[in-house]
Amino acid sequence: MSDAPPRPRLKPCPICGKLAIEQFRPFCSKRCADIDLHRWLSGVYALPVVEDKERPDDAGPIDADEGGDRGRPRRDQ
Repeated sequence: MSDAPPRPRLKPCPICGKLAIEQFRPFCSKRCADIDLHRWLSGVYALPVVEDKERPDDAGPIDADEGGDRGRPRRDQ
């Protein structure tokens, strides 16, 4: 038996699907690596964020003059 560790199986390039090359792994070429980098930098891979309107930290600061009654107008208005 040989003492050399087994070589990792190369997977398909995530950009074009060709077999990846060790030098550019996980991509098949510098071109595909650059395409992926451009997608990251331009925000294509960004996850959409849905803000929850009912979170207490979204409510904003409580005005000390109101005493916690957010729905009522202040008496001096």
